[in-house]
Amino acid sequence: MQRIIAVVLFLFCATSQLASSLNDGLLPNGNFEYGPKPSELKGTKVMSPKAIPNWEISGYVEYIKSGQKQGDMLLIVPEGGFAVRLGNEALIKQKIKVIKGMFYSLTFSAARTCAQEEKLNVSVSLNYEKNDFGLFPIQTMYSSNGWDSYAWAFQASESVIEISIHNPGVEEDAACGPLIDSIALKTLYPPKRTRVNLLKNGNFEEGPYIFAGPISEGVIIPPHIEDDHSPLPGWIIDSLKAVKYIDSDHFTVPKGKRAIELIAGKESSLSQVVRTTIGRDYVLSFTIGDANNACEGSMVVEAFANKNTVKVTYDSKGKGGFKQARLRFKADSTRTRIMFYSTFYTMKNDNSGSLCGPVVDDVKLVSIQKLHHL
Repeated sequence: MQRIIAVVLFLFCATSQLASSLNDGLLPNGNFEYGPKPSELKGTKVMSPKAIPNWEISGYVEYIKSGQKQGDMLLIVPEGGFAVRLGNEALIKQKIKVIKGMFYSLTFSAARTCAQEEKLNVSVSLNYEKNDFGLFPIQTMYSSNGWDSYAWAFQASESVIEISIHNPGVEEDAACGPLIDSIALKTLYPPKRTRVNLLKNGNFEEGPYIFAGPISEGVIIPPHIEDDHSPLPGWIIDSLKAVKYIDSDHFTVPKGKRAIELIAGKESSLSQVVRTTIGRDYVLSFTIGDANNACEGSMVVEAFANKNTVKVTYDSKGKGGFKQARLRFKADSTRTRIMFYSTFYTMKNDNSGSLCGPVVDDVKLVSIQKLHHL
């Protein structure tokens, strides 16, 4: 009997090593607080492929402690006491169990170190879609504390997948590379249009995982994200720069728990294509404001419905607040692109030099005929 129990425990442990089953939140040891044994380290360099619990590594990977310095530079650990640094061609990966066919969003935190053109390649395997990976340039830091959280989405091709984060860069110093910390996964449930809103996810309540805790800078949704696998379901980030996903636990949000901050002027846009009837009148309504994050000044949000546009001004004191706006138009196409961007660049008044901007929330599109009926 004892032998049978031992075999069952062995099989259970072996299965757990193969892949961890997961609810929304951190991956197993996703914040790297459990590290290598001293015998598996040479200085900060990790010497064994499986030295970091729950992870497999390759290339020049370092295990970094909070407060550690490299020369005169303090290495910023985003959360907790430890993080990993990915040097030249370094990679970390982990297998997890998911639901085949479901959509997921991966959120992770990263900080720059000594390289000038740092970037990260995020992918999953098995993946039957060609060129389905996320390439994250992290030269621009949007937060005021030296690190950002990023989101990337995918559809699970199998019930067991392997998530990989890879530094494809080659620097003169092999130890240069970004710090990685706090890796989490969230199931996405693509929203549908309703009888009171032709837009999907107009309130932005469905989106990537946002880390809890007393401090958050929101989550960066990178540029050139299409809506088939967007971490912000329904919406397209078709601009040169990112937008920021924020929550009411850490910011002022006009309505509900989530909203979008347009952080890079006209280079930071958000859009959605919706079916319309030619010749029919529609009303696009939305709310703009500030996130109560020291983003002060005169802000202007431009909203478009194909060629129809409206400019809405908002005088921000940086302490929270909002106003409502609307655009009435007659559809001239069977497909209308709804788009928002901020006219001006704005920076926080905390001397950090970090970009910020107006908040957009509660976006609705209704036909006049349906509005009268309701």
